[in-house]
Amino acid sequence: MTNIKVEYRGDLRCETKHGPSDKVLITDAPKESTGRGESFSPTDLVAVALGSCILSAMAIVANRHGIDISGATATVDKQMANSPVRRIGKLAVNIHMPRSLAERDRQRLEHAANTCPVHESLHPDVHIPIEFSWGKALE
Repeated sequence: MTNIKVEYRGDLRCETKHGPSDKVLITDAPKESTGRGESFSPTDLVAVALGSCILSAMAIVANRHGIDISGATATVDKQMANSPVRRIGKLAVNIHMPRSLAERDRQRLEHAANTCPVHESLHPDVHIPIEFSWGKALE
């Protein structure tokens, strides 16, 4: 179990502390919600969690099978929905792998991406398309 302490600091800002490491993270409400927008919002952190979880799950599988994924990146575009309530509506993920891989290795890594714990924990109403680019230069 991981302990995370969250303290409201005023002005729509929270300070979080990761118990095991004592690392501190600040969150702000976004400007469209009258916040400062000077740091990640709580819903931004959901996008961060998804992208980093996907890459971490892929790395675990890659290490197990001797696949080099160094330099892999994930870009997550978050879209909010307002109906029926304000919530995350879509987290579109693009995974870029800097080199081509054999089809079997690609299948293993794509499966890991689509079944990472954060992906599996999100509500089914959140649309989560994941696109992969293999060995193509980023534009």
